[in-house]
Amino acid sequence: MGKLWVNYSKDILKGTIEVLEASNLKELVKPSMKVSIKPNLVLARDASFGATTHPEVVEGIICYLRGVGLKNIEIIESSWVGDDTKRAYKVCGYTELSKKYNVPLFDLKDDDIVNIDGMEVCKKAVETDFLINVPVLKAHCQTLLTCCMKNLKGCISDPEKRRFHTMGLHKPIARLNQAIKTHFCVIDGICGDLNFEEGGTPVERNMILAGSDPLFVDSYCARLIGYQSDEIGYLKVGEHLGIGELFNEERDLHHIVELNTNNKPKRAKVAKSIARQFSKFIDEDSACSACYSALVYALYNSERTPKEKIGVGQGFIGKKGKLGCGNCTSGFNNYVPGCPPKAVDIVGFLESY
Repeated sequence: MGKLWVNYSKDILKGTIEVLEASNLKELVKPSMKVSIKPNLVLARDASFGATTHPEVVEGIICYLRGVGLKNIEIIESSWVGDDTKRAYKVCGYTELSKKYNVPLFDLKDDDIVNIDGMEVCKKAVETDFLINVPVLKAHCQTLLTCCMKNLKGCISDPEKRRFHTMGLHKPIARLNQAIKTHFCVIDGICGDLNFEEGGTPVERNMILAGSDPLFVDSYCARLIGYQSDEIGYLKVGEHLGIGELFNEERDLHHIVELNTNNKPKRAKVAKSIARQFSKFIDEDSACSACYSALVYALYNSERTPKEKIGVGQGFIGKKGKLGCGNCTSGFNNYVPGCPPKAVDIVGFLESY
């Protein structure tokens, strides 16, 4: 049975150290271990926008690990297809963090690849002694929730990320969590975006969570942003595969340990999803998240909406149509080039069309 510690704190660094001390993480690690920390730096955007892991959370993990005798610590990540991991490290404050604590940063886009169960997995993610998964608790335009389990998608090659989308995301995400062992999870619940993964509409919650069962953690976190476990496809598949146990409110509340509850905010409710609001204008077939979310963001910021649906996704390669988004729709009469195209270009396309 999983256990989860939840700390409510506006001091991110202090709050992270507190929740790790309460969780007794030191009992799971040994000084001789190599520890890899995997944040969510899906794109180059400051954490205040609600899309990326606050560097203070990772700093708290580093300070805690150093305090219990661990020296061999690294940070690993691969931004989504079309973005630059090294730029994300810099913009998100990790380059400075790396220099401050002499902790190396690795861009998994440059890593060697190993084949595990037919998946192209980055070598560092499976050869480490102890993997700490540090996602942002936020919504996702296609899977509704992105947290611990989906954060491992940053540990596969870019071609494999594209292939995951052709398979519908949920089954491959669950299988990936069989291939890559997450030893511990620290969740940034400070101000995750409750609409979609690119950020822009953050909701302040000031929560830092910690636990060792990613399925248990994710199913609890789904509840926090207004979803039930059975609404998140990869959670159901993960339970079937035996990855962990789903959180059950009637059975498992005593497994949730809350700290500093005087700082506990009122439960945030999911606003009307931007992705769902504009889905009626989109014809999606195996679209990568970067392309899909750019289209959603453009529709949200455009003063005009199309009279016809816009095609997006790898399923349109070689096909004809009227309106398309991304290089996969190059056979359409009118399309926005790019892999992914920039939201500003999509807005211009919509306005001109």
